[in-house]
Amino acid sequence: MRPAEFTPDEIIAAGEALQSTGRNVTGFALRQKVGGGNPNRLKQIWEEHLANQAVTQAEPVAELPVEVAEELAVVTKALTERLAALAVELNDKAVKASERRVTEVVRAASEQREQAERELADAAQTVDDLESKFEEAKAEASGLAQRLAESQAQAHAQAVEIAQLRERLAAAEKSARDASDQHAAEIRRLTAALEAERSGRSVAETEAKRQTELAIRASAERDAVIAEVERLRGALTVEQDAHGQAMRQIERLTADLETCHRDNELVLQVQRLQDELLAMAKANGKTKAKTQD
Repeated sequence: MRPAEFTPDEIIAAGEALQSTGRNVTGFALRQKVGGGNPNRLKQIWEEHLANQAVTQAEPVAELPVEVAEELAVVTKALTERLAALAVELNDKAVKASERRVTEVVRAASEQREQAERELADAAQTVDDLESKFEEAKAEASGLAQRLAESQAQAHAQAVEIAQLRERLAAAEKSARDASDQHAAEIRRLTAALEAERSGRSVAETEAKRQTELAIRASAERDAVIAEVERLRGALTVEQDAHGQAMRQIERLTADLETCHRDNELVLQVQRLQDELLAMAKANGKTKAKTQD
């Protein structure tokens, strides 16, 4: 048999010291005072000391009636069991509600992430398409610019030719005043040629104006395409930021779930400690019953 760590005298001295400070003498208080030992044994020795002291001094001790003590024990036991059952029920509901909430949030975050990935893919494809259109528009604008330059060169050549024709007309008019009917016929021929050249110049100017308008329109369309590309790039950046936030939310929720599991472990530890305290209380009740007997 294992020898006692503390003598009855030490335990009684500790109990008297607790009484002198106005504290209740319990098994745990005695254990804290003496620095160790079994709380049940410490409490038993102290109660035996009190019983012996009461017999020596022949002082009557007012005990609870047996019916009241039994009723009190029954009520205490029922209340303790009810509290333990209530704690288990509340913990179960809290855990299930927390897990359900985390599951729903994780599922919603997963759906948002998948939607964001699909939108990012669509945006990337749209950007590629717009970049292709931009290249086509740029090539078309370059072609229009070249055509415009050619039209301008042609118009300049026609202007030079008209100037030359005007000079020839002036010379012809001067010669017509002094020339014969042959010179007059030559002037009529040159005038007809001049009208033909003027008609050709009007068509060229109209064509050049049309080519200029096409170039301006192509430049405007190119600017619009560039602006659309920039806008979609900005939208792509926003979608990437939203995906990062969803991932960070998933990480936070995962951490919250781990914290919840740790809290559940603490609840289980508290329940185990409560069971130990209940066992000690029952043992103390049995010890009191034996002392009264």
